[in-house]
Amino acid sequence: MSVLLGPAYKVASTLAFAGMLVGVKLLAQRVPSGEVVFFRSAFALLPVIAMVAWQGQLREGLKTSRPGGHLIRSVVGVTAMVLWFSGVQRVSLADSLAITYAAPLLTVALAALLLGETVRAHRWTAVGIGFVGVLIVLSPHLGDLGHLTEGGAATGALMCFASAFFMAFAQIQVRNLTSTEKTGAIVVYFSIGSALVALLSAPWWVIPDAHDLALLVLTGIFGGVGQIFLTLSYRHADASVVAPLEYTSMLWAVVTGFWFFGEWPSTSVLIGSTVIIGSGVAIVWRERALGLRRPPV
Repeated sequence: MSVLLGPAYKVASTLAFAGMLVGVKLLAQRVPSGEVVFFRSAFALLPVIAMVAWQGQLREGLKTSRPGGHLIRSVVGVTAMVLWFSGVQRVSLADSLAITYAAPLLTVALAALLLGETVRAHRWTAVGIGFVGVLIVLSPHLGDLGHLTEGGAATGALMCFASAFFMAFAQIQVRNLTSTEKTGAIVVYFSIGSALVALLSAPWWVIPDAHDLALLVLTGIFGGVGQIFLTLSYRHADASVVAPLEYTSMLWAVVTGFWFFGEWPSTSVLIGSTVIIGSGVAIVWRERALGLRRPPV
């Protein structure tokens, strides 16, 4: 199987998630994060179930022997989404994405520690350089940490950074589940579990108007498509190779942020993102040069 198949799925997932994030940002001032997470999870089931049915695996594809693993994935994933969506309400799309770029860096380390994947010296070097880039992006917000209780940009930046830790664990859990579970089962049970967990926030929900309801549904559909591609990417490539391609989402963030919200990345975001993306590209090209191949799955 082509060494580029996993990375291609990963890039496709970032594009779908960009559409989801635009919906989250548009809903930011009117719909609570917990409610957004519920709709994102519930309506993500539509493309996922359609995919499984098209593959003729609606029954076999949803069998699971690891309900506990799916539950862990759901709880960790919901925590990451709530933190991230709350952060997006307070900072620009480019800032929020750049800060959460800490997740792929953490995933590389966790893949070595928890999954036993071989991470060579050049990957560790690229991870270190990439993390410097994350700190550059964070630097404008560090001076406002004394105002966290005000719920402003500093709070949003911290929420995005915290979500990165949960994203990394979620990605490792996905990689772990792919060893025994079908793609459809991983995504379906994540969506169901996430929706059920998000229901705990129902007392704080609002009744959306028709426009917001449409946005909520589209956010869920984009999220479901992105989740399918994300899971497929981890099935066809090591987590420590696929994770750095999350950086391609910065392109979509800059374009959509400017188009929909008139946002333009700050100098620190541009510099930091360049450093991070450069480290990710270095990893991918190095692995391609080595001619690494994975067996068919």
